[in-house]
Amino acid sequence: MTFTQKLRDVQLHQKSLLCIGLDVDADKIPQHLQSSANPVLEFNRQIIEATHDLVCAYKPNLAFYEAMGERGLTTLRETLKIIPKSVLTIGDGKRGDIGNTAERYAKSLFDDFGFDSVTVNPYMGFDSVEPFLKNSAKGVFLLALTSNPGSKDFQRLKINGKPLYEKVVRTAKKWNTNQNIGLVVGATHPRELKMIRKIVPEMPLLIPGIGKQGGDLVSAVKDGCTKDGTCAIISASRSILYASSGKDFAEAARAEAKRMVQEMGTYRNSI
Repeated sequence: MTFTQKLRDVQLHQKSLLCIGLDVDADKIPQHLQSSANPVLEFNRQIIEATHDLVCAYKPNLAFYEAMGERGLTTLRETLKIIPKSVLTIGDGKRGDIGNTAERYAKSLFDDFGFDSVTVNPYMGFDSVEPFLKNSAKGVFLLALTSNPGSKDFQRLKINGKPLYEKVVRTAKKWNTNQNIGLVVGATHPRELKMIRKIVPEMPLLIPGIGKQGGDLVSAVKDGCTKDGTCAIISASRSILYASSGKDFAEAARAEAKRMVQEMGTYRNSI
């Protein structure tokens, strides 16, 4: 089964487009967890236990774990063990390097950590992406038009009258022979999101920028989904993780995740 088909199946089974980004800042963990043996792991465990039936994926941002050194990598491994097999995992590392280095990154993230999918920066071209594409069951989300303000610095530069991000989208479509490529398109760019979906009508889109970044949830659902109401993975992190800083943080995270899923369902039903 290809990654794209697996994603569809998970989203239909879970009845959810929501991805929770596990971008855990140790300084923002509720005070009552600070005395636990591993505060970040305990925080992740309670978040996952409270929300796993509401999501299609979890997306740990590797930087937050790598910054903790060896303990952080152990925490990441233990977190991945907690995530149910009924949902997908996205290793958000935005890797991108020459071929032999990319092979090592792919081996680490797919074979060692066991992620279902990863984010990859395509700036260095096909040989830097190819090692991630070999296994059709593993997903590869290429950065196209990201949600950060600085995306305009390069991604919107014109090449023969077309923006660079559009070149990435059209090239990714050609590379997608294994049906396992997706694109990262920020919810902060609703007009461009709609145009990108027209270019790639069946390709998965990972859509960050909802919540604290102010992305457009209506557009993310209506313009991000395929015709069957799937293949848009709408990611939120801080707005769910830190919905409360008290002992009720997990319950508050669930309430916010449920609210988002219900709101997405309303828009999804009108596609």
